[in-house]
Amino acid sequence: MSAALLRVDKVSKRFGGFTALQDISVDIRPGERFGLIGPNGSGKTTLINCISGALTSDGGSIVFDGHDVTRLPAYKRTRRGIARSFQVPRPFRTMTVLENLLVAIDFGVESHGLSGDQATAEVMAILEKIGLADKARVSSGQLSQVELRKMELARAMAARPKLLISDEAMAGLAGAEIDEVLDVLLKLNGEGITVIMIEHIMQAVMRFSERVMCLDAGRIVCEGTPAQVMDDKRVQEAYLGA
Repeated sequence: MSAALLRVDKVSKRFGGFTALQDISVDIRPGERFGLIGPNGSGKTTLINCISGALTSDGGSIVFDGHDVTRLPAYKRTRRGIARSFQVPRPFRTMTVLENLLVAIDFGVESHGLSGDQATAEVMAILEKIGLADKARVSSGQLSQVELRKMELARAMAARPKLLISDEAMAGLAGAEIDEVLDVLLKLNGEGITVIMIEHIMQAVMRFSERVMCLDAGRIVCEGTPAQVMDDKRVQEAYLGA
């Protein structure tokens, strides 16, 4: 059994008198495809914000790749290898797709030492992998919704992550577009990148994930294989009501 790449140990987060997360513990293995599900307000986004550094947890610890990152700011976690995409893409719309990724390299990879040509070559390789190479010189403001989602993943990849957190990358997409994004995530995982998928599209989560965890009201309801989680009555109640 491989040592955990990410270890979340009894993490809690409160907002005033509201407890958003209560003693969440989970280990994510290197190269794993991990699904995180739960109804709206269950704590999914709060948990990934605590992992990525957008929020600081009030209790517990987060260890990534052998280093305690619990109190590190988000940009330092990115430089250690934690990258995320966002549900609502916010590209630099006056920049081309290529320029958006070059910014991500400069920000996310500390002292990368690349010349301009080398950085461009690295970015173009990412865009080729994602399926956006033909859009490299196009303004990001002209991209379709599925292309914007792919660019979000590409920007995250430009930071050379060991762990990629995909936050509802398929929300609002049609069936064929969902398949496109799913194929991209599977390809990235196949190259050794650990992926946490947060998604409401259950079929996509179940197709992608090796292991799934369900949250409800800031607590872990169930964790196991996709089939085990979908068969769990507590998960069904969390989504459908008792």
